[in-house]
Amino acid sequence: MPGPFVHDIDPVIGQVGGLYLWWYGVSYGLGFLEMHLWMRRQRARLGLGVDDVYRLSVWFAAGVLIGGRAIEIAFDEWPFYRDRVWLMPALWLGGMATHGLLIGGATGAWLFSRRSGIPFRQLADELVIPGAFLMAVGRVGNFIDGQIVGGVTGVPWAVQFPDAEGFRHPVVLYDAIKNLALIPLLLWVRRRNPTPGAVAAHFVFWYPFLRLFVDLARDYPTHRLPFGTGQTLNIVMALVGVVLLARLRLRRLGRLGSPPPAGAARRPATQGRPLPRLALAAIIALSVTIPSNWTQDVPARYGARHAGLTYSRLYPRLDTRPRPLSYLWLRAGATGMPR
Repeated sequence: MPGPFVHDIDPVIGQVGGLYLWWYGVSYGLGFLEMHLWMRRQRARLGLGVDDVYRLSVWFAAGVLIGGRAIEIAFDEWPFYRDRVWLMPALWLGGMATHGLLIGGATGAWLFSRRSGIPFRQLADELVIPGAFLMAVGRVGNFIDGQIVGGVTGVPWAVQFPDAEGFRHPVVLYDAIKNLALIPLLLWVRRRNPTPGAVAAHFVFWYPFLRLFVDLARDYPTHRLPFGTGQTLNIVMALVGVVLLARLRLRRLGRLGSPPPAGAARRPATQGRPLPRLALAAIIALSVTIPSNWTQDVPARYGARHAGLTYSRLYPRLDTRPRPLSYLWLRAGATGMPR
């Protein structure tokens, strides 16, 4: 049986001009591409044209990036960004929050729904399936970064992460497996329950509910209430899922009004316009330049491999920025934060 794994994976792919390309960012690009291809295959179910799928992909991907960045800044790095507001849109400086990705993606889909006339529940039912894939490959990107660690353990598949004491659970890989396992579950729900919103409601519940158990193996550097920050958000999201599932149950029993009937888009589909295609390509290309907040310490960890790896050429004095709490906590050698 293989022994514990010493993590020494370089998160940097290469450099283009003054920007670095990251495996973490590649995970977003792959997720957006998979979502677009999935929606192209399913567009007849929604009455979408090819250009409509491109527009939906742009709204969704932009929402994911804006939402993930906003929640990361608000919850984890506000002390730095409150005095540097002009740096908030700089995605290439790193920092994405998982629950912000979900909120942002849902918001982007809702905005597209309002513009297209397609009921939001129908869109959500289709998007959560490739969305689970996006969350899975994102966790693989986290692992390549060595960003999120679990508790100290002696299991054969334990990992020695950079700057963390002892061998630990590869908790992000557990979460990636969980997210992939959601895909057949959601497909099964779609076959069994045609009610608009049913697939999305199951995702809203099962994604955080199962993650509650995965995150028991995780060491959290930040806390909200008595729980780790992510666990608190998991509980809130799971409760929202319970409410949505309860409403579905009541609707099937006839105690609530029926949702809007499934139907095609209420405006003519347009074809052949290059702007949505160019916009999606630009978003996917931009994604590759996104590091996680953990990779802000890459100059210290990988300087020998990437001489001159610094952001000071782009923003003077940026290399003196305070490190994220996750980085400071691991550098201090914490081994057992309460969960």
